[in-house]
Amino acid sequence: MGEYSKALEYQEKSLKIKEISLPPTHLNLATSYNNIGVVYNNMGEYSKALEYYEKAIKIFDISLPKNHPDLAYPYNWLVTYSAFGRVYRGLKEYSKALSYFQISISIREQALPEKHPNRAVTYSDIGDVHRLMGDYERALAFHQKALNIQENVKCNPLQCATTYMNLGETYREMKDYTTALTYYQKGLKICEEKLIKTHPDLAVIYHNMSKFYFSTQKYSMAMKYVQQAVEIGQEKLPTTHPHLVEYRETFEKIRKKQ
Repeated sequence: MGEYSKALEYQEKSLKIKEISLPPTHLNLATSYNNIGVVYNNMGEYSKALEYYEKAIKIFDISLPKNHPDLAYPYNWLVTYSAFGRVYRGLKEYSKALSYFQISISIREQALPEKHPNRAVTYSDIGDVHRLMGDYERALAFHQKALNIQENVKCNPLQCATTYMNLGETYREMKDYTTALTYYQKGLKICEEKLIKTHPDLAVIYHNMSKFYFSTQKYSMAMKYVQQAVEIGQEKLPTTHPHLVEYRETFEKIRKKQ
């Protein structure tokens, strides 16, 4: 729901109970550390997110071999590697992000069926990092790999929407605006149907749409979408959140063109 402060409040209450009642290397503690890391990552507090992810991964490394037969826990373990990747992507440390996503996908490819939706999520994450590094061909290959799974099995529609938006971003940066718009519209349609109107993930999409229309010199449309992104960001995100900072910068850039 994008209510990160409330999420953090309850996660911390849960953690406090677990820290009292469980041994320090218990796997349920690692899960709580990971969950808190996710919230801090969403809040743009990347150093705090890393602190909690490191606590989680330390427990998983101590308590569980990589080839443990109980796949539920290796799943949590590899989710933490993906989480590291997302934090480093947010910090713009793309080589580190890629290395963690590659660890995650190597585990997922061993642990999950070929067409499992969770493999698709990591393929799309890897594709996004390649885009950010300017390697568009690799980015497209990984996004297509993700989409081949997501469009042919039952999966979370929002995960599919993320892949559509990632493809849109890739094609926009390649200046293939017609293809970019097709994917943006697919992603936007799903997210507007599935998310509340003030969800921070919608702000990300509105910002992407704004960048698209700025690139195609349709400044009134660009302004419409960036205003929506800024409004959501101001309501839901900390004032120093990198996303909100970026939305405001885009707003100013568009304003100067009008």
